[in-house]
Amino acid sequence: MYITTDRPATDTPVAGRVAGNVIALGMVSLVTDISSEMVTAVLPLYLVVGLGLNPLQFGLLDGMYAGATAIVRLLGGHAADRWHRLKAVAGFGYGLSAVCKLGLMAAGSSVGAIGAVLAADRTGKGLRTAPRDALISLSSEPASLGRAFGVHRAMDTVGAFLGPLVAMGVLWISLGSYTSVFFASFCIAIVGVLVLGLFVRDRKPVERERVTLRETLAVLRQASVRRVCGWAALLGLVTIGDSFVYLVLQRRWDVGAVYFPLLPLGTAGVFLLLAIPFGRLADRAGRWKVFLGGHVALAVALVVLCGPTAWWLGVLALVLHGVFYAATDGVLMAAAGPLLPANIRAGGLALVQTGQAIARMLSSVLFGLLWTMWDMRVALLVVVASLVAVVVIAAVVKPLEVSA
Repeated sequence: MYITTDRPATDTPVAGRVAGNVIALGMVSLVTDISSEMVTAVLPLYLVVGLGLNPLQFGLLDGMYAGATAIVRLLGGHAADRWHRLKAVAGFGYGLSAVCKLGLMAAGSSVGAIGAVLAADRTGKGLRTAPRDALISLSSEPASLGRAFGVHRAMDTVGAFLGPLVAMGVLWISLGSYTSVFFASFCIAIVGVLVLGLFVRDRKPVERERVTLRETLAVLRQASVRRVCGWAALLGLVTIGDSFVYLVLQRRWDVGAVYFPLLPLGTAGVFLLLAIPFGRLADRAGRWKVFLGGHVALAVALVVLCGPTAWWLGVLALVLHGVFYAATDGVLMAAAGPLLPANIRAGGLALVQTGQAIARMLSSVLFGLLWTMWDMRVALLVVVASLVAVVVIAAVVKPLEVSA
């Protein structure tokens, strides 16, 4: 069990309110996401147009970017539970990702060096994600987890919304210097680390018994946890990475390089507006239903990307992409959290995230291969068909109870 004696009164969960710790973690994510989305906004164009990578090469890098978090998510979650240092492990992850922004400056045009830096950056993200989500879960009432994660993700998305704007501003001021974007991103990331250290409160267990890795993995013996992990991974395998969505939009709608960083704003804006309402809806109507509904929105978005290139269809694709994230990102953690014991909450959530990260790594590589071998539109249609099939089966099987 966890006690709350080391937390301020504002962090105590109160009915109808979001805990202070959740707000503080939201501020950390907001600042950090400004930094990370500055890089994410320019990276696809930098690699594909600037360095001349083909879709398969980009898919390998994008897959590594996503997959590098896979194993370290589990290690980070387990370390946080074992040493009872959720905040410390999360802080190390945030710090590592901040330093990697300087690594991008040093890497220059070397694809190998860029790949290594991106892997290290995602390692930092992998280390911090499970402990951070465990802190959110343990700081909130179980009945309002959807709302708590919705508030956090909404604040996170404010950063995601501002990041591309800041990147575009830096590019404009520096006359197209990607190095300037990377340095500005580093400076902002450091601010996020400071906010974490000053305002986030850790959760301390009453009994300081160390959790073993075997105990963490043992949660998979629970049928409900095992099903959530399996279906989350399978759905991750039949999705498409954000970078590919924006590259498809850039290619089909002929978006200029200066405006490319603005494409993620469509996704982020919708995510920001809907994260809290969808979190509340998930608490009331069922988290698994909302989670699957988000994947339906993604399938429709991919169909739109295959159609005519009217401007409003491009906007619609971005809106649906934002709906996908609002209905899935925090909702999955809210669904999985109550299934896990408090003393291994970080490690248990990391198991769910690890399976999903590995699946998305494979998805990026496979999509890049399909695009290179056949055609962009064919690759999109293959993903749509696979996604619809898995969603239908998952809706019938119902891995979670309707109320979950």
